[in-house]
Parts: sequence; structure tokens; C-alpha cells
Amino acid sequence: MVNRRTLMLAVLAAGAWVARGAAAQGAKPLVEVWKSPTCGCCKDWVAHLQSEGFAVRTHDDGNDEARKRLGMPLRYGSCHTAQVGGYAIEGHVPAREIRRLLKEKPAATVGLAVPAMPVGSPGMDGPEYGGRKDPYDVLLVRHGGAASVYQSYR
Repeated sequence: MVNRRTLMLAVLAAGAWVARGAAAQGAKPLVEVWKSPTCGCCKDWVAHLQSEGFAVRTHDDGNDEARKRLGMPLRYGSCHTAQVGGYAIEGHVPAREIRRLLKEKPAATVGLAVPAMPVGSPGMDGPEYGGRKDPYDVLLVRHGGAASVYQSYR
């Protein structure tokens, strides 16, 4: 009998395999995003990804279930959750770091997170913020919930 964890790991591995095949053929990496239908900063983050060469598919039914399903701990939570290449992406992660993650393919990794909603991060950088840029870290989240700084923005 296959347990839920084994099944989830198989699904994530299959997603990574499909993403690698698409990348090898020159296709845009597909980022699947779960968000609220009314969140403006989520829409701005999606536009950031698209302008950086990613294909994006959105689901406007919230992100709590996606975050749980992808194994991203709630303590790293933000307003949207995404999946690309078998990795979870939580919050306003810059496209540059997503490309780096897909290139490096670190093992035993859930994905990347920018907890909360720091002003100045992609999607939180519109004119309504008056050019303000708060420092923030992009975290590399490992299986088991530990995280380390993947990239700092100051």
C-alpha cells in the first residue's frame, strides 16, 4: 500500500521531470500560482514573472490548501503559493531566484519563500509604496522545515 508521503514525493518528482523536459526543449517554465481573486500584489507578482519569461497559470481560490499540499510550512507563509519544476514558491520571490533554483536543483528542498509581504519585493514595489524598499531575505526551505538564507535583498 502506498502511503500519502510516498505518493506526494512521486508527484513532485514527476513534476520536476516534466519541467526539465520542457526546459530542455526551450519552453518557458510554467509557474502555477494559487492566490486570492482580489489580491492586487499577487497579480503584480504574476506580471513580474511573465515579464521575466515565465508562463503562469493562476488559480483564484486561495493558497492555504496549496501551501499544505506542497509541504511549505505555515511560518513561511505569504499571500500566494506557487509551484514550478517540482518546487514550492511562497510569497514575493524574485524571478531571478526562481531561475537560480531551477538551475541548481538543490536536493531535499521544498522550495523558496519570502515570508510576509516585504515592501520593495516583486509585486510589492508599485507606485503606491513611494519607492520604499525594505530589506528582506529569500529563504531556501528544506524538507523538515529548516530554512537558510538563499539570497538577501538590502
